[in-house]
Amino acid sequence: MTSGKSKKILAMLGAAALAFAAGTASAQTPEKFTFALNWFAVGDHAAYWVALDKGYFAKAGLDVTLENSKGSGDSIAKVDTGRADAGLADAVAVLAADARGAKVKMVGMVFDKTPLNFFSRKDNPVTKPKDLEGKTVGAPPGDGQRQAWPAFAKLHKIDEGKVTWVNIEPTAKIAALAEKRVDVIGDYTTGLPFYEKAMGVGNAVMMPWADTGFDLYSMSIMASEKTMKERPKALRAFLQAAYMGWRDVMADPKAALAIFKKHVPEIDLSIIEPNMMLGLDLMRTKNYADHGIGWIDDKKMCASVDLVNTYMGLAKKVDCKDVYTTEFLTKVAMPLAVK
Repeated sequence: MTSGKSKKILAMLGAAALAFAAGTASAQTPEKFTFALNWFAVGDHAAYWVALDKGYFAKAGLDVTLENSKGSGDSIAKVDTGRADAGLADAVAVLAADARGAKVKMVGMVFDKTPLNFFSRKDNPVTKPKDLEGKTVGAPPGDGQRQAWPAFAKLHKIDEGKVTWVNIEPTAKIAALAEKRVDVIGDYTTGLPFYEKAMGVGNAVMMPWADTGFDLYSMSIMASEKTMKERPKALRAFLQAAYMGWRDVMADPKAALAIFKKHVPEIDLSIIEPNMMLGLDLMRTKNYADHGIGWIDDKKMCASVDLVNTYMGLAKKVDCKDVYTTEFLTKVAMPLAVK
């Protein structure tokens, strides 16, 4: 009788152990998470490869896939339709998409200063906003500069009828300007090394939008309402791991570049390194020093929204509180001095 009871107890304990082991294995199964990059491989993508390589995502229980896109419009569409869980996109493009009914929000920033910019050639320079009249400007439809153009033009009283926009694939931007197929290209200031390689040092002319008084939030990390509602822990874990990757890039750029090259061997480090360093300069701010990498400042975000609402001619005005949230951010300290 006692022996029978013992066997029964052992059987129950065994079943419980198996159930526990199965549950533990299930809990340890990484959760798939797709992150839509906004572009082909550029310096400001290094952080995500660093986080992947160092196991930050894996330690957070995530199996992360990094996927290239053809500009902010493309990455937003992927997130809004559920093809990606979160992604990179220019803030202005996010605001415009939300005005059209997209269900995405900014959940963290990348650059704290805007990199929005126009490139032109030294032999046909554009150095002030009104110089754009009579010019042909190239950019993909979903590009940050293309999306923000109506606001930029109205702010600077540019006659939009005198500016011709043409669609260009992301990978064709540099060649289009170098080969004089367009007069101007909308592209981030961080792209300067790519243009100088194609055109020669000193032959690419920049007109940073911030220098014209148009300084608003730009590159952000955005997520869908579905991700925020149904997978808040995964989103929070992803953001912390991603910003840890950014922290490591800041602390040791050379090591970060070596990791980036290992995973994306086609990159040219002679271009990617200065490209990445220009991006870091846009992040060395008091805001990030005080609140952590990626923090969204309420006043700056609402000022950006006001600017877009006033000048961009959106389908409908957007409310600042509806387009971003900081609830998923965990402070990751910035290892750089404020510049």
